[in-house]
Amino acid sequence: MKLPQNLKRLLAMIKPYRKRTALAVAGMAITASTEPTVAYLLKELLDKGFVGKMNFSPWLVPLFLVGLFVIRGASTFMTTYMMTWTTSRLQNDLRRALHARLLDVPLAFYSSHSSGKVLNAMMYETQQMIDMIKNVITSLIRDSLTALGLFGALLWFNWKLTLITLVLIPTTAFVVRKTGKRLQKLNQGYLALNGEMTQVLEETMRAQQVIKIFGGHAYEKGRFEQRADKLRNYMMKMASTFAATVPITQFIAACALSVVIVIALLQAQAGESTVGGFAAFITAMLMLLTPLKRIAEVNGPLQRGLAAADEVFGMIDAQIERENGKVLRTRAQGAIEFVNVQFRYPDQEQAALSGIDLAIRPGETVAFVGMSGGGKSTLVNLVPGFYSVSGGEIRLDGEPIENIALSSLRGQVAMVSQHVVLFDDTVAANIAYGDANADRTRIEAAARAAHLDEVIAKLPQGMNTMIGDNGNRLSGGQRQRLAIARAIYKDAPVLILDEATSALDTESERAVQAALEGLMQGRTTLVIAHRLSTIERADRIVVLAEGRIAEIGSHAELLAKNGVYANLYHLQFAGQD
Repeated sequence: MKLPQNLKRLLAMIKPYRKRTALAVAGMAITASTEPTVAYLLKELLDKGFVGKMNFSPWLVPLFLVGLFVIRGASTFMTTYMMTWTTSRLQNDLRRALHARLLDVPLAFYSSHSSGKVLNAMMYETQQMIDMIKNVITSLIRDSLTALGLFGALLWFNWKLTLITLVLIPTTAFVVRKTGKRLQKLNQGYLALNGEMTQVLEETMRAQQVIKIFGGHAYEKGRFEQRADKLRNYMMKMASTFAATVPITQFIAACALSVVIVIALLQAQAGESTVGGFAAFITAMLMLLTPLKRIAEVNGPLQRGLAAADEVFGMIDAQIERENGKVLRTRAQGAIEFVNVQFRYPDQEQAALSGIDLAIRPGETVAFVGMSGGGKSTLVNLVPGFYSVSGGEIRLDGEPIENIALSSLRGQVAMVSQHVVLFDDTVAANIAYGDANADRTRIEAAARAAHLDEVIAKLPQGMNTMIGDNGNRLSGGQRQRLAIARAIYKDAPVLILDEATSALDTESERAVQAALEGLMQGRTTLVIAHRLSTIERADRIVVLAEGRIAEIGSHAELLAKNGVYANLYHLQFAGQD
């Protein structure tokens, strides 16, 4: 039988642990070899101990049995321990490979893969793969060896009766094959629904404030219950398909056993078999049903594991960001040029940016404004290479950024977004994020520059205070200032500010605006702002409309033009009045 490609790949990952795997297989072989021994002992006891004259000490029987089960227990323990050791390492390898790939994929990956689907693959589907290895593969090896040993014993006890039992093997294989395809299809649907449910749970936990304030309880319950019911239906379909294989196999075995008993009685009447031989044969045959049953039952978990392997390896094989480009050995000056830049998001017909031509001088502050959807965030996200341009090119100090290694390019850029992202770590670790050799003096200076020093002084452990999931132990303004401190600490020549003061109160905004003005000195700064009052002192303002540059100029120049910017400005301040 040809093994599926992903199963071969998974088994290949066990190679570094082949010694312990070999010990586990050896334990399975020892355990399997003890099964026929029990049937043989029964034959000897009946023929030489009960029917014939006993020619051995009766005390040898308990000694033999105890020794046999001590060996069996030790081999079973060795199999379980070694398989658990190997599969736990294998699971870590899978999760590490998946996590590493998730760090290297482009942002577009997360547009087509929800967080629920990714989390489901990382936690649940890797576990399904490990269960397949630990339970299914173990069962196949151990039970196949056991069945082989018992079949050999049956041939030795009575080869004529054994031929009748051969009907079990092809029939069992036929049943397994018939149910396998249906189970595989059902498992793929089950995994997809499980990912959707994980996504619903993740959104429920993340959006508690929105759910409560807008009364979304009934809606969220409906979403969850709908997916839970679908998941249950899939589980029932899988259970019914899987459960049908066992009674069918047992029915075939019962038919074979009935015929065997009739023929064995005829043989006994003809003097062709003994009581011990018949009892041993029946015992071995009944013992053979158990491993055959387990082999028939592995189809369900096997198909679940294969479906999970398709999902996990599909993510591990996802296209990563480009790895080519030269490393910048010196600090960039910060000159940025957009040369006829075109950009279209995947699966979108309309271009997000068209014909962008813009030259930004080193140290210049350029603000981007316009209506929502005009392309402001898209444009600045092209600078650190989050997306690749569809046409034209972007240059840093005259060098096309496509020729620069991404890690080197991003090392020249600091960014503060309106969507603050913090980590469940200390204040200091969040400020110095990404620096393996954090400088405490620089951390404290960055905190002071972002006007965080007074906030930090009030925290229980100061700089060493854990801030919780995404900084939920801090206020919105404090979280924003912490993100600004992180940008200050990085001290990059290019600075991107995407609504960096949006979450601040008036007093904090003044303080942080002053800190930002100090930070922006000598740095090329790209600012996205919806509140036009925050960018009046920018060197130039670029007005974007429908992915194109509509106007460029200073605040005063654009107001004098009485064009798009002036219209936006007057509308905003008229709304405030």
